[in-house]
Amino acid sequence: MITAALLPLAACSTDSPMAALVETSEAPVITALEIASIAATQATVVWSVDHPALSVVEYGTTKAYGQSAPAGTSPNTRHEVVLDDLQPATTYHLRVTAQEAPGERATARTSRFRTAEVIETVSPNDSTSVPTDSAAAPADSTAVPEDSAVPPEDSSIRPVWMGRAEVAALPTSGPAWNNLRTQASRSCGSVHLADQEETTNVCVLAKALVFVRTGEEAQRDDVVRAIREIVSASTYRGRALALGRKLAAYVIAADLVDLREHDPVLDIAFRAKLVSLRTTYTSGAARDLVDCHEKRPNNWGAHCGATRMAIAVYLGDTKDLERAAQVFKGYLGDRSAYSGFQYGEDLSWQCDPERPVGINPAGCERNGVSLDGVLPDDQRRGGRFTTSPPKENYVWEALQGLLAQAVILERAGYADVWEWEDRALLRAIDWLHDVADFPADGDDTWQPHVINRQYGSSFPAPVPSRPGKNVGWTDWSHRN
Repeated sequence: MITAALLPLAACSTDSPMAALVETSEAPVITALEIASIAATQATVVWSVDHPALSVVEYGTTKAYGQSAPAGTSPNTRHEVVLDDLQPATTYHLRVTAQEAPGERATARTSRFRTAEVIETVSPNDSTSVPTDSAAAPADSTAVPEDSAVPPEDSSIRPVWMGRAEVAALPTSGPAWNNLRTQASRSCGSVHLADQEETTNVCVLAKALVFVRTGEEAQRDDVVRAIREIVSASTYRGRALALGRKLAAYVIAADLVDLREHDPVLDIAFRAKLVSLRTTYTSGAARDLVDCHEKRPNNWGAHCGATRMAIAVYLGDTKDLERAAQVFKGYLGDRSAYSGFQYGEDLSWQCDPERPVGINPAGCERNGVSLDGVLPDDQRRGGRFTTSPPKENYVWEALQGLLAQAVILERAGYADVWEWEDRALLRAIDWLHDVADFPADGDDTWQPHVINRQYGSSFPAPVPSRPGKNVGWTDWSHRN
């Protein structure tokens, strides 16, 4: 590994921040971490590093942090960051990371502090109350090590897709593992988020799973390389559908390889990129990822929703996750949770065209044909309602995004998500098998493994299966 030590400025012959660095064998050491000042909505964090390094502060109300602030853009030994978007009378957790350059060895220190309260004061000449910042208690002005006696909050840090301990306990034999291993051993190619047909995303996901199971660092290196490509890419120019299909797998992969611990500086950059991509302009039928999720009650919105949720969990953004969960519940048929979708002109597959939904309610039928579980806005792609339903593949693609959303939400603590709107996801699969006679095929074959595991059903589930457009490998990771 290459780390650094300070050179006299006169020895530097370039303006590059790296010009003041030379090789050494040690990672930077963080010392003198303290909270120099605290107010109701602001705190100043200062620390030192034994030789010049880049530093960042992650902070938030849980150990998932969720926000970050860089300490400048050049390596330095003394760092200071002002956090100015805080809530009064709130305990914050923070982590400071120092690293010479992305990809090099890093060290981190954690601490916590509590912001001051806002005290109501009364002006001598005016009876109007005026809120002011109270003085910070002396005990709160010093960084407190996270390993001191504080209530555990690790439960707030949830996996996006599945926990590393779960993956580590999965088998390393059988056709599902052999297929995963083979796919992870190949080159995934470059990342092109705007190419909605590429398979690099699920290949990188395979590498992340294999790394967690085997500890082979070359697999993690490939995942990190893909994340770097995403971080360094120029402004996204493409459709919301492509971004919705592709990005979630990379977020899951970063979570699986524990990017935050492995390469904290890259992780900070990746998080910033995710924040940007969540609302970056997209072409086509939606202006951005969130708009796509909340507007399109079909495969577009389903994929966009899964990526939106993956980002929210990775960032620790519980507010956006709650919003996304409400939209998902509305998609499944609970119009009281959300009903802001824009449907296509053909509503003939809707159970009630006056109250359209993403998945038809239980017990619905027309002309003796069950519509219970139909995804109307995708089924219409095969034509208007008929008593001989066409095998419409867009329905299975929408379910790729919907099942991914359900898995992510369950992991995030929404334990009853599979029951939402009378088991809408199970009813959708039932309809495809029993009414449309259309079982999963091709890149949809990972889906029955998830459904069978969640509901105890026995839909045909090939092994090995193929990964989907967004995720996959569930014949190994989510086997029944």
